[in-house]
Amino acid sequence: QVQLVESGGGLVQAGDSLRLSCEASGLSFSDYNMAWFRQVPGKEREIVAAIDWSGVHTQYEVSVNGRFFISRDNGKNTVYLQMNSLKPENTAVYCCAADSDWGDMVASVNDYWGQGTQVSVST
Repeated sequence: QVQLVESGGGLVQAGDSLRLSCEASGLSFSDYNMAWFRQVPGKEREIVAAIDWSGVHTQYEVSVNGRFFISRDNGKNTVYLQMNSLKPENTAVYCCAADSDWGDMVASVNDYWGQGTQVSVST
């Protein structure tokens, strides 16, 4: 079956960096667009960054643009999220998602979801 497994979360201080990874198995990775979402208790899940199947096209949520960078390695079936200059408001569970349709993916209607990794940023 399809699995998306995130790693790389943790507790850091404001201004620090983290790199999240999401390794996929059970699917033809290079056929799928990938995205990172964040979930905060009491709030709707929102997309943070997305990358198309080829790695050419990316899209970012406004507040992270210029600080976060999404990339993928199709040879390793892995998508990454480099998070720089972290702020306390970036604290959330970060989940990766896969979808063959870009429109569905950015609308949070994804074929597959990971369990998530916690990122906590202290002041």
